[in-house]
Amino acid sequence: MSKFAIDLTPLKKYRELRLLFTSGLITRLGSMVTYVALPFQIKDLTNSYVAVGLMGAAQIIPLILFSLYGGVLADSLDRKKMIFLTEFGSLALSSLLLVNSLLPKPHLILLYFIAASFTALDGLQTPSLSAIVPRIVDHEDMPSVTALMGIRWQVGAVVAPAIGGIMISTMGVKSAYIMDVATYIISLALIFRMKPVPPSEKATPASLSSLIDGVKYAVGRKDLMGTYLIDFAAMFFAMPNALFPFWADHIHARWALGLFYSAGILGAIVVTLTSGWMKSYPFHGKAITYAALGWAAAIALSASTNNLWLVLFFLALAGASDQVSAMMRGNIWNQSIADEYRGRLAGIELLSYAVGPMSGQLRAGTMAAWTTLRISVAGGGLMCLGFVALTAKLMPDFLKYDVRTNKYALEKRDSRPENQ
Repeated sequence: MSKFAIDLTPLKKYRELRLLFTSGLITRLGSMVTYVALPFQIKDLTNSYVAVGLMGAAQIIPLILFSLYGGVLADSLDRKKMIFLTEFGSLALSSLLLVNSLLPKPHLILLYFIAASFTALDGLQTPSLSAIVPRIVDHEDMPSVTALMGIRWQVGAVVAPAIGGIMISTMGVKSAYIMDVATYIISLALIFRMKPVPPSEKATPASLSSLIDGVKYAVGRKDLMGTYLIDFAAMFFAMPNALFPFWADHIHARWALGLFYSAGILGAIVVTLTSGWMKSYPFHGKAITYAALGWAAAIALSASTNNLWLVLFFLALAGASDQVSAMMRGNIWNQSIADEYRGRLAGIELLSYAVGPMSGQLRAGTMAAWTTLRISVAGGGLMCLGFVALTAKLMPDFLKYDVRTNKYALEKRDSRPENQ
């Protein structure tokens, strides 16, 4: 079984990783409670599929603009400083949500504005979060670290929605926002203790030309483009999260709203905890493709029943499949991208795995309004199956990706990180 068990060695080996891991684990608890609270509050204020779906639409433009700019900044500024400042900004936004929730009549437009602002800060922060990891750990430890960073996110994403669902239904959304504020304060204290991580000696100043250079690098690599296209398709066509508040009502299980959010993450945790085999599995392109097909099939099947436990089971299978894809994508990115490009490419990666879900929320909500909830979920899964299969057929080189022979991975392996 040791072959499959998650490798905890990097946490013992790297102090900076421990601080980053713990900070993310704590802040994720609060953020995921808010992730449940925001659509819940919008639903209660409007009782509209489209209004909830519009939250995703409000987030798309800030994400596109700020993730690309955040990638440029991550390559030209101190990455630790970027993480700290954006975390502080998120604390301010959570405080605004709390104040708004205490008003006799909360402002709906403010919820959209704050959701968009959270996305802008996330776009600025995530490239630095992704780019800092290869600087504080060695190349050979990256597959294990990818699993650890995944479990850090998943624990909060499973526990927090379940807690949040109970808190929101018993104490109101204000309790969720109080928790979010508290976790941001603790996270900031941990990040403050980290050492600076200045830009690489090969870094270029933040500019439009620097951004264009990063985009050209990404487009020129078919292995990277395959990861972006398949993940975007999976999230755009088959991300049903905007429908969860309505889905819980539809099957008369309002109390289980948090479980809808947690089910997929629970499946992801199972994969992460048994991810030891991924350290030596070299065919990342194949794994990403097959996992995306599994995700699509599971989402389609989840719409075939009104039994709560079967729905949650299929959502858990979808989450497990998505986690295989996510970890293999992370291995390609972290083991084959040069440090001087890592921030800009992390910004592009963020677009691929974040714009998809956000635009997918609008697709799911709009399609459900035009048809039915079941057609929206099942139809999205089937469309995803077709797109992923077509992409795999048109990009055979992506399916052949082998970390042992890929020239970019070999160059990255032979270079040493500028550990601080």
